[in-house]
Amino acid sequence: MSRFLELCEEVVGKAPVGVEAQALVRVTRKSLTRFANSFIHQNVAEDSSVLTLDLASEGRTARIATTLTDPASLDRLIGSALSALELSPVDHDWTGFAPAREIPDVGHYDPATASADPEERAEVVAEFIGAGPGLSAAGYCETEEEIVAVANHRGLRYEGRATAAVLDGIHQTATSAGKAHRAGQSLASLDGHLAGEEAARIARDSVDTVDIEPGRYEVVLRPNCLGTIGTFVGLYAFGGKAASEGRTRVVPGAPQFDPKVTLRDDITDPAALGVPVDWEGNPKVPVELIVEGVSRGFVHDRRTAARMGVTSTGHDWEYSSWFGPAPTNLFFEGGDSSEEEMIASVERGLLVTEFNYCRILDPTTLFVTGLTRNGTFLIENGQVTAPVSNLRFTESFSDALRDGNVVAVGGDARLADSENAPGIIHAPTVQLAAWNFTGGAKG
Repeated sequence: MSRFLELCEEVVGKAPVGVEAQALVRVTRKSLTRFANSFIHQNVAEDSSVLTLDLASEGRTARIATTLTDPASLDRLIGSALSALELSPVDHDWTGFAPAREIPDVGHYDPATASADPEERAEVVAEFIGAGPGLSAAGYCETEEEIVAVANHRGLRYEGRATAAVLDGIHQTATSAGKAHRAGQSLASLDGHLAGEEAARIARDSVDTVDIEPGRYEVVLRPNCLGTIGTFVGLYAFGGKAASEGRTRVVPGAPQFDPKVTLRDDITDPAALGVPVDWEGNPKVPVELIVEGVSRGFVHDRRTAARMGVTSTGHDWEYSSWFGPAPTNLFFEGGDSSEEEMIASVERGLLVTEFNYCRILDPTTLFVTGLTRNGTFLIENGQVTAPVSNLRFTESFSDALRDGNVVAVGGDARLADSENAPGIIHAPTVQLAAWNFTGGAKG
């Protein structure tokens, strides 16, 4: 038994008779190599451990967290949690702590990434920088190890580990920039040279932009764009809190999207990141959200599941009290079209590399406003003819995936960046018949 699981058991054992307890330790070890002006200027590392204690008694619940784990601090933690419990109102959504069960390992851990040093990250950065001679590169390369341990009065005992690596960078000319993003379970999986070539090509192609009139355009959206769309759709349309409060238009069993759209949340996929338990200690269960255009189901924590008379799917997270449960291992099913084939089929439209500064306007209809950046191009008669200045769009992310609007789906799905966080969605390039651009970046 590790010291983290021992700590959880020690804290649970301090709860007085008649009070149930659950302790969860989340250890995050992040190491970051930053670069700018084509040279590394910073190496930083952070090792954080947070102990979260939940207490429950007679329908009341309380949660307290600390980063201090010496005996005196643990005694204060218990005392503070008990005081909070006495003052808490009855929690009508409380369904008890997660029961004891077997939680299978998903194998998302790479020891070499957990122990990666600055020199190893510098090799990836050097590959990225070297792929853009004559350009100015900036960005970061990060490795992360996550350890989660949890124990409670119902006999739950679990510890899991996961690793992740991210390369995020741009190449710049005097007037343009190109972006590339890569993520995976291991540092060895990041191809710095290939990512650097992609960013450099976009930067060079983006020189001397032209302005175009706002309006509805056919679009070819690269993976980072669809990644942002998918994370918004997953949280606001398929979250259990939105479903239980009647704030989503999703109707399970109804054909609400294009048949080319299939979206699932699946921690068991070999390419997923993270540990297979949520913040309540429940196992993360694969959930089909959309299957060939048909809405399927929602992701739940224990509270939203109880409200809707179903079982938790293990999707409680750090901000569930605000947003409700969220899918964090999303996968769009890829198609068989290439980006080149999509572009060749567009008479007049836009190729977009990335969305930026997306903000929800209406969580029910999923209208979102945001900007394009790091590579937007005009397509005319099946060819990219000019780089375009950044544009503002206002569009319903769910309606954008409606039946008939999805022209083609690419076979290039990968862990994409998104407006929310890296490493939470696999997405391919997608071609949409219409997307609403409302102005330039300045209005």
